[in-house]
Amino acid sequence: MSKVVITYGTFDMFHVGHLKLLQRLSEMADRVIVAVSTDEFNLGKGKKTLIPYEQRAQIVESIKYVDLVIPEESWEQKLQDVKKYDVDIFAIGEDWKGKFDFLSDLCEVRYLERTKDISTTELKRSLKNFLSIPQEDLRQAFEVLELLRRDLE
Repeated sequence: MSKVVITYGTFDMFHVGHLKLLQRLSEMADRVIVAVSTDEFNLGKGKKTLIPYEQRAQIVESIKYVDLVIPEESWEQKLQDVKKYDVDIFAIGEDWKGKFDFLSDLCEVRYLERTKDISTTELKRSLKNFLSIPQEDLRQAFEVLELLRRDLE
């Protein structure tokens, strides 16, 4: 009998932490289902994505560890999904610890450690900081780098 694992997430700015999560899930079960949060659901949570839902879902769907991608449209759907897809394991990041224990009557609930030193939130913060640098400062920095490159040749 095959085991089914499900997880939920936005998967915006797909990074190695996402990839490691999906790989870990594939080691837990024979079938991996990923619910990718829709743009509308994210807006309701107060989150703005950089990459539209259709593209995020397509990226996740293309990962070899993933068997099925479904849209996450509400908080309530988790209970329905666990029943509908006959889920054995519900897995999500440890930052949600305790929030989904109510599912433990239907399946095993696992809170997974996040990949250290990488998160979409940090990537967005870094990008925002980078974009806040005045263009003239960036231009000067690139000129200095170009001079250094020439000196090394």
